[in-house]
Amino acid sequence: MSLMAPPELVLASGSPYRKALLQRLELPFSVQVPAVQECRLAGESPAAMALRLAEEKARAVAATRSQGLIVASDQVAALDQEVLDKPGDFERARAQLLRAAGRKLCFHTALCLLEAGSGRRHLDLVPFEVTFRELSVMEIEHYLRRERPYDCAGAFKSEGLGIALVARMHGNDPTALIGLPLIRLCEMLREEGVNVLLHHRPE
Repeated sequence: MSLMAPPELVLASGSPYRKALLQRLELPFSVQVPAVQECRLAGESPAAMALRLAEEKARAVAATRSQGLIVASDQVAALDQEVLDKPGDFERARAQLLRAAGRKLCFHTALCLLEAGSGRRHLDLVPFEVTFRELSVMEIEHYLRRERPYDCAGAFKSEGLGIALVARMHGNDPTALIGLPLIRLCEMLREEGVNVLLHHRPE
């Protein structure tokens, strides 16, 4: 069977983590940052928020194109129903991890694949649970100064030193925890006729 050139693929995100994840599939893609305000609606659950924002990001990029497969994702980290966003600085990150110590944090990662020409949509939620150890203030502060995970939801960078904060993790796809569920994305792409293993990068 000969290899086929894949259709145009667009990542609707400015996240370097999502870009690095999508690069694993060895498909050519471009990046377009969607103009979407990432705020929580009144009464909205963390899971519903992630699903809504992933679709809004995909549709915002699709509206500027006549064709192509748009990949969008959104992640909401929650302690029960309290959303922990990207802290941005040391003090907020410290406060988040102090609240998370000894507790279970759920990362609700939503994925949307949208075909720009037809508007055909695939949308799913891939949750991942992380239970933190009881953490001392010194451990938290040393982790933050060494890892500086201020652009990570809940100040948790699982692919880095954050793994030392954890008692256990539970989920079907570890890439969902980083921000782009590749297992589910490969399934969605196959539904659109794109088998990652049977496509290739143009020379």
